[in-house]
Amino acid sequence: MRQQKIQTACLALSLCASGPLAAQTTEAWQAPTLSITRYDEDWSDLADAEKRGHHWTGPFKYIPLGDDIWLSTGVELRLRNENYANNLWGGADASDDSYLWARAMPYADLHVGAPDALHVRAFVQPIISYAVGVAPSASPIDQSRVDMLQGFAEVGVGPVTLRGGRQMLSLGTERLIGTRYGPNTPLAFDGVRGSVSLGKGRKLDLFLLNPVQPGPDSFDDRTSDTRKLWGAYATLPELDLYYLGYRNRAACFGGLTAREERHSIGARAHGVRGSWHWNVEGVYQFGHYGDQRISAWTLGSEVGRSLPFLPLSPDATLRFNIVSGDRHRGDGTLGTFNALFPKGKYFGELSPVGPTNIVSLNPRISAPLGNGFSASLAAMAYWRYARNDGVYDIPGNLIRAAGDSRARFIGKEAEATLAWQATPELELSTSLSLFAPGAFIRQTGPAKTIAMTGFEANFRF
Repeated sequence: MRQQKIQTACLALSLCASGPLAAQTTEAWQAPTLSITRYDEDWSDLADAEKRGHHWTGPFKYIPLGDDIWLSTGVELRLRNENYANNLWGGADASDDSYLWARAMPYADLHVGAPDALHVRAFVQPIISYAVGVAPSASPIDQSRVDMLQGFAEVGVGPVTLRGGRQMLSLGTERLIGTRYGPNTPLAFDGVRGSVSLGKGRKLDLFLLNPVQPGPDSFDDRTSDTRKLWGAYATLPELDLYYLGYRNRAACFGGLTAREERHSIGARAHGVRGSWHWNVEGVYQFGHYGDQRISAWTLGSEVGRSLPFLPLSPDATLRFNIVSGDRHRGDGTLGTFNALFPKGKYFGELSPVGPTNIVSLNPRISAPLGNGFSASLAAMAYWRYARNDGVYDIPGNLIRAAGDSRARFIGKEAEATLAWQATPELELSTSLSLFAPGAFIRQTGPAKTIAMTGFEANFRF
């Protein structure tokens, strides 16, 4: 399949579908072309010089340096403008804000040796990320200036590989472990990772990692000394099974700071049958937070169907998520779910609330419009799962405490997006989002309707 795509889709961006289809099935947190991590792209078929000549990017994707030695290169250049009115329902430090994110992420991927024998690899990807106009000031997530986003060495023999260094990590649909691609500074980890390919869509990953804490200046990103992640992730046909261990020596829940050790056991079933597709994932968490035990869980479901008999052949999807919160304060059990390191724009382009203590319903319809254009319309509704717990953002910070409110309804949101795959390398997109507050937000603080527009240009090869 991959070889056929390379031969038929202008070679350079052949790992993704055609422009309209790629935009139709791409979410806000995903890259418009190729892959997000970049290191999982396989360009070895371009050892054939004739294939490299099919597109102008071919000579950059496979550079022969000797017998069984070759280099692959590429880059992402992204400009993103976001404009907010009444951010956090008017409660943000700068509730009306407009800013520009700019980043460049070139990479080089050196391979030595044949894949079916002893082979080594070195991958480096620096990042240059800057922000203009962020109020009251830009955080390291907005800009980290010049730093090393990824840099690792890998050795492999047949189906077994061992990797050490700095790398981004994307597991499943990034409910718990993601790349934070949407914001300007993605998330990376330092540590070791081993993989065993068992054939026929079967793979086992083992890892021991620390997240990278970005800094505001150049070359000051550092390995976190308070947080650690370890685990095992098994990928099977239409089924993922995993265990994740997490430790944070300075975790904060409910205004308290204590040591957290949390274990997550999860399963994800996904697949496609004819015009139907689905993705269902459940996770249970246990462990300790200070002197409390942890008992938390989540269940996320997504069911969709393509509708080729309708004009434009749209795809309709319904998502329903339940994420636990702490229902009984002071009972010695913490029920607040920790999403660990989730994708950056979790529910859409505008995601003021994150996957903690929440029930959400999200119907969505998307369609290719022709000539590289695609569009989507979505609606979201959010409720609190537990009345005694508040509302959190995507990183897990408490943004609205429960207070005396007994209301569950957080609010409703509508979002429209339009994308144009102008060339195989360039995508232009725009979005409009509105979030109207519900009873809980009105009872606990500022309660204005959030409006956000986004504009993005992304060039990748």
